[in-house]
Amino acid sequence: MASALPRLSVGLPVYNGEEYLREALDAVLGQTFEDFELVISSNASTDATDDICREYQARDPRIRIYRQEQNIGAAPNHQFVFDQSRGELFKWVAADDLYARDLFARCVALLDEHPDAVLAHSWGAAIDGDGEVIQAIEYPLTTDSTQPSERFRSMLFGVDLPGALAADDFYGVIRSDVLRKIKPHGSFYHADYTYTAEISLHGPFVQVPEWLYFRRQHDDRVSLASASTVAARLDPSRAGRLRSFKARLFAEYLWSWFEVVRRAPVTGAERRKCYRHILSWAANRASRRLPGRSGPPEPAPESFGEIGARVLASRALVAGADGRS
Repeated sequence: MASALPRLSVGLPVYNGEEYLREALDAVLGQTFEDFELVISSNASTDATDDICREYQARDPRIRIYRQEQNIGAAPNHQFVFDQSRGELFKWVAADDLYARDLFARCVALLDEHPDAVLAHSWGAAIDGDGEVIQAIEYPLTTDSTQPSERFRSMLFGVDLPGALAADDFYGVIRSDVLRKIKPHGSFYHADYTYTAEISLHGPFVQVPEWLYFRRQHDDRVSLASASTVAARLDPSRAGRLRSFKARLFAEYLWSWFEVVRRAPVTGAERRKCYRHILSWAANRASRRLPGRSGPPEPAPESFGEIGARVLASRALVAGADGRS
């Protein structure tokens, strides 16, 4: 039974998410950790999204629904669900991803065990539109380091790892007081990378060493679109060519790394190390295209072997999968 003030707030910003929304809601509401609220904000959806949300709200009092009458963009909508939250911990969820039943419980337990940590998540796997696992990685970053500059360096260079879902720490369980200290999510291309990096400068991340998070890769996924399309979806006012010009988006992205460090609660020595990491990274990227991965992840091998068995076993524990509640 959830308490009057939930321990965890879960925020679901959604725009026309009817295709996978039921699966996502089943996976969230079927968590073994029950002391949470689910804050949903429909961003002027025109499909059956609102009807589906009301259907689930009628069955589960933990759900609160808001509707934006005009499209405010994905970035403000993400901030909106956080602003409505009441828990000491917060987690964003997407309308197309899936989660093993004990993901929330394991992440909350990790934060309880590590009071210095500011974010907890699990290893991630990618699934296709049919829910089949197409990629799985062990967490590749060193965000558990006690040195802020090392956590930052890992996240900075980690955005170039082929197939690594490094930025998915954005979907971890985060201490709400930390999120209140940082600047809201930007609307430039790959703003999620620098947003998550800023969180890392406030404290270490901890990981559940199991595949409990399943990111859906499909053609309509925002992160797979062009830089200008992503920016316009994050903020509709960027639909014009001037504000979505590729060079401008890259400049905003690059400068945001410096701004994140400037705002960070770190020592002068650590700050200077972070700046040097940015310059080194930028020099390596100077002759290459706009940073970041594009397109779907590389397919998993035909046989996962022992690792694949573990991934698929975790996938089978998603609430609502194959008719389970």
